[in-house]
Amino acid sequence: MGKVTGFMEYERLEEGYEPIAKRVKNYREFVIGLSTDQAKLQSARCMDCGTPFCNSGCPVNNIIPDFNELVFRDDWANAITVLHSTNNFPEFTGRICPAPCEAACTLNVNDDAVGIKSIEHAIIDRAWSEGWVKPQKAKHKTGKTVAVVGSGPAGMAAAQQLARVGHSVTVFEKNDRIGGLLRYGIPDFKMEKTHIDRRVTQMEAEGVVFRTGVLVATMGSDSKVTNWAKESISPDELKAQFDAVLLTGGAEASRDLPVPGRDLAGVHFAMEFLPQQNKVNAGDKLKGQIRADGKHVVVIGGGDTGSDCVGTSNRHGATSVTQFELMPQPPEVEDRPMTWPYWPIKLRTSSSHEEGCEREFAIATKEFLGEKGKLTGVKTVRLEWQNGKMVEVAGSEQVLKADLVFLAMGFVAPVASILDAFGVTKDARGNAKASTEATGGYQTSAAKVFAAGDMRRGQSLVVWAIREGRQAARSVDEFLMGVSDLPR
Repeated sequence: MGKVTGFMEYERLEEGYEPIAKRVKNYREFVIGLSTDQAKLQSARCMDCGTPFCNSGCPVNNIIPDFNELVFRDDWANAITVLHSTNNFPEFTGRICPAPCEAACTLNVNDDAVGIKSIEHAIIDRAWSEGWVKPQKAKHKTGKTVAVVGSGPAGMAAAQQLARVGHSVTVFEKNDRIGGLLRYGIPDFKMEKTHIDRRVTQMEAEGVVFRTGVLVATMGSDSKVTNWAKESISPDELKAQFDAVLLTGGAEASRDLPVPGRDLAGVHFAMEFLPQQNKVNAGDKLKGQIRADGKHVVVIGGGDTGSDCVGTSNRHGATSVTQFELMPQPPEVEDRPMTWPYWPIKLRTSSSHEEGCEREFAIATKEFLGEKGKLTGVKTVRLEWQNGKMVEVAGSEQVLKADLVFLAMGFVAPVASILDAFGVTKDARGNAKASTEATGGYQTSAAKVFAAGDMRRGQSLVVWAIREGRQAARSVDEFLMGVSDLPR
């Protein structure tokens, strides 16, 4: 390593944030990245640990000790080469990945982990500013054609890999812009969409064709996630026109809460709310946008999507924001000897929570209350563990004022219509059934149809989507050519 004793000499340094009073007035990114010198000192904390568990803790298997050492030696050009060798879009993961690599860091056993995510962020931002990120055009065309359905991180990663080995790739997206849930799910204050746009420009130079506003079969018709398609194409047409089809749509079947009052005006899925603000931020005009201005907002669901609803509501100017979580409050500090190197369960406070939010744990929603068809409150009950399960606490019911409720309890599966239209066999959870084996991986039961990302594994992280897109690209390449030089 660049400095063997660095982990004993330097403390972990977190990226900074703009002040809350400033950042809640706009939708721009507010993270203050590490300077060159700060990144160098942070990379010096990377230990000569022998077995870098961070590599396996990272779903795309980033070669973390190598790019850390290169940053320490001020060799940023080679650092981005190493980073790009496993990750097509580190500007996405460097902003919105929860960093399981840091949970697996050997230093995390009894100290603060190396700030791997902040170093990755610094490397890719430096690479873009220096002009090191360039199109990588294929030297020879194979004559083979591939349709990628869905333009989220899995679809983008697969399309880029396949184009770089010479296949003619067309990406189909039902919405008006490329990016999938990165575009219309992740708030701009967490990741501005210019990062997607410049990757699209790079990929177009590499030969990828993007077709937006095209609905494949009935995808999205039974989903509350956005669908701004203006034309459609059938699965049979795709299979007739292309040598292989890769399904990489998102897990868009939102988990519902079928309690009394669910149909009241003011109760929405999170993914009815978040995409609208992204569209407005892009300069589009929207009629009937869901707004939280001056309202008492309740967010049901304690994960990242719920946190995004909190941050967006605060920027609208909500009077109050309360977030419900069904499970008890986790410990503030994990039991590292018990959990390391795995992802620990502990209390996680996001930047959106810090901007203003009451958090309620071990609470369930019994009923939505309203007058004249409009939401006015939420009836709740407290929960506690008894005999290994959560039960209601007698006499703990109460009513909380609410003008707006967002259901952010996760997604159960991809929408069934797209899989049914292609004749793809589904697993027990409603995802496309396909293995991840080195041979025949990501191939579905339908001839020449593959599936990856949320479409195959269900709701997951952007870093898992990139991994699956890359691995699926290798399987498609091998299917088309008999062999593949693409990495897994």
